[in-house]
Amino acid sequence: MKTAIGVDLGGSHVTAAVVDENGKILGSHEQDIEEHGVDVVLKATGDMIDAALHDRCADGVVGIGIGSPGNIDLRSGTIRYSPNFQWENVPLGGRLRDRFKEPIYVGNDARCAALGEYTYGSGRGTRNFVLLTLGTGIGGGIVADGDLVLGTAAGAGEIGHHQIRARDGFVCNCGKIGCFEAQASGTGLIRHALAVRDSFPRSTLLERKPEKLSSKAIRKAAQAGDRHALTAWRNFCGDLAIGVSNVIAFVNPQVIALGGGVSTAGDFMLDSIRTRVDELTTMVPKRETHVVVAQLGNDAGPIGAATMAMRGGFKTPLT
Repeated sequence: MKTAIGVDLGGSHVTAAVVDENGKILGSHEQDIEEHGVDVVLKATGDMIDAALHDRCADGVVGIGIGSPGNIDLRSGTIRYSPNFQWENVPLGGRLRDRFKEPIYVGNDARCAALGEYTYGSGRGTRNFVLLTLGTGIGGGIVADGDLVLGTAAGAGEIGHHQIRARDGFVCNCGKIGCFEAQASGTGLIRHALAVRDSFPRSTLLERKPEKLSSKAIRKAAQAGDRHALTAWRNFCGDLAIGVSNVIAFVNPQVIALGGGVSTAGDFMLDSIRTRVDELTTMVPKRETHVVVAQLGNDAGPIGAATMAMRGGFKTPLT
């Protein structure tokens, strides 16, 4: 059976998994990274690939796929720009090809996750699909009529950087005001909690230092009925609904899957946004797009990266 290695470069870790042609992970290795220097990330990536190759030393793999944050030259594997890593023009693909004999493919991490989720998760059986990953930021990937949309410079799918509150929103890491990512990511939920904290002096959330506040803690407090957390959660879900309804207007997919850490809220999140999404959906029939929680979780990235390698890159049609 054909196998490939899929690598996910996360903000705090590097994961390399051996994946078969049915999207099953046969084994994985992970290493934490404390900073994003090029040499540090490359060493961790190489070490995890070595460990994964050792798992398959008898059979070999058809290729190695790397999912990296940022805008990427798909031919060379150069990271043109990655605000998360503070990288510019880093020849990631070239450096890894110097070390490994297997074919190397580099793509955006969110597009890899979308490929994995479309092929083996909540996008199966659809022709028009969108994955939104709600983590530290918001990544995305769009499948239109069975093809992964890449755009002129492989930048299509940066859904997190359309503005939903350009006048009164939070400042995004990209420099704009009120980006979908700034308002409705895990970081956005924390910002919403901090923005209203003065109105809730008895909130249990205020027992933590601001830098220790997490989106998971806010969500759990909201589910427990904490008024501060509930207010932040409602504001967050309001912004999430705006972004989701915009995606429906942009591409009218059959399914929008919500992945990433915030999506672990499951029905608590879906129940909070569906009515508002319906209200904001005006130019297409309501409820034709199904908003669901992604199925593959954190495995979508490495599975998608390995699938990219098995197919020889993103350009190969998905169906």
